[in-house]
Amino acid sequence: MSGTTRIASFDGVELAVHRMGAGRPVLLLHGLFSSAEMNWIRFGHARKLADAGFEAIMPDLRAHGQSDAPRDPAAYPEDVLVRDVEALVQALGLKDFDLAGFSLGARTAARCVVQGLAPRKLVLAGMGLEGLAGWDRRAAFFIDAIDRFDEVKRGDPAFFAVQFMKTMKVDRVAARLLLGTVDDTTREDLAALTMPTLVLSGDKDRDNGSPEALAELLPDAGLAFVPGTHMSSVAEGALGEELVRFLSA
Repeated sequence: MSGTTRIASFDGVELAVHRMGAGRPVLLLHGLFSSAEMNWIRFGHARKLADAGFEAIMPDLRAHGQSDAPRDPAAYPEDVLVRDVEALVQALGLKDFDLAGFSLGARTAARCVVQGLAPRKLVLAGMGLEGLAGWDRRAAFFIDAIDRFDEVKRGDPAFFAVQFMKTMKVDRVAARLLLGTVDDTTREDLAALTMPTLVLSGDKDRDNGSPEALAELLPDAGLAFVPGTHMSSVAEGALGEELVRFLSA
């Protein structure tokens, strides 16, 4: 099936879920300040998966895209994105599926597995070891960008994050609350990621640390690179091609 539906999460917050194709389900989680449209649809990755016999299931994360962006702190408990994914898996009746995430989506995917979700295969894109185990530092960077939003000028380290928030029309109040909910994933936690895993990264992307170190630490992981930085790698057709290659093998 294709199209967009809205599904109520564990607390009633409504999440937009975009679907494309028919076949083996692959749940795709986008990055911070992004959306399913920006990460997976616009540059053809979902279409490549659909053409290869998969159903791409792409939620807009809470406080992103077409999903609800509540401003009540009570809507942002610890690991809320993990709880949202668990609610979606249950609502959609997914039993045998693959899971892939980019950046914040990769971090969320890893947290989901640590907490008991069991996809057949896992893809962690735009992610390195330090981005999982050292989230506080990364979150602080984005919280600072939100707090200084109106004063950030070109040349400031936060400039591109602010420009992206403007492009995506991010609700900064909701996004700031969300940033406080993501837990670190320790080296010990990563032992739970026993399924075949692909660490997929732009060849110039070190925003979330070392993809090589992450792949080396995981029990059953391969490593692949596509051209680009953290921001530009998402626009590369090679990203979708690597997803298809790994999930089809």
